[in-house]
Amino acid sequence: MSAKQSMLGALVLSIATAGAVAQAPATPRPPAKPGLTVTTTAFEDGGIIPIKYSYYATPAAAVSPALQWTHVPDGTVSFALILHDPDTSLAKTTDEVLHWLIFNIPGTATGLPEGVPNVAQLPDGSIQGLNRGKKPGYMGMGMGSAGPYHHYTWELFALDTKLTLGPDATRADVMAAMNGHILDKGVLVGRFHRP
Repeated sequence: MSAKQSMLGALVLSIATAGAVAQAPATPRPPAKPGLTVTTTAFEDGGIIPIKYSYYATPAAAVSPALQWTHVPDGTVSFALILHDPDTSLAKTTDEVLHWLIFNIPGTATGLPEGVPNVAQLPDGSIQGLNRGKKPGYMGMGMGSAGPYHHYTWELFALDTKLTLGPDATRADVMAAMNGHILDKGVLVGRFHRP
């Protein structure tokens, strides 16, 4: 057999082998796990937030809605929750209204009850930063009746660490500290303006 015939035979064998490999059944992938999901019994995702949870119901002490979350990723050590109004622009800047900043929620938690007290530190170790009103804890929705509904957005982050920050931490501080530690993120949106 000549060298040319030998090379041709090897090429044919190589093509045949590649075809057999290409036709071999692929190993099925396991089904994808659902991502971190945040819900509330107070309203549907994308729905209207009842006035009960707004500034207009109890200006001095607005009530936070109960939240639940599921599909927590393995390795979660703590959660951080940010509630903000992305439909605002404060003082001609990109700043938004921060309604709630709470972090170091224990990784074993599956939600928050309605009416979380407005204190800097909760008994479970969760820390609440200052909202737009310069107070710790939840600040109710305050969008007036003029104009479109605003989209109040709860962002829940599952983290592989606890944050070494105190109640004086800003949203920017928390975002920077979480960077590189986020295992997953869940989002819940509610719409509001005063009736």
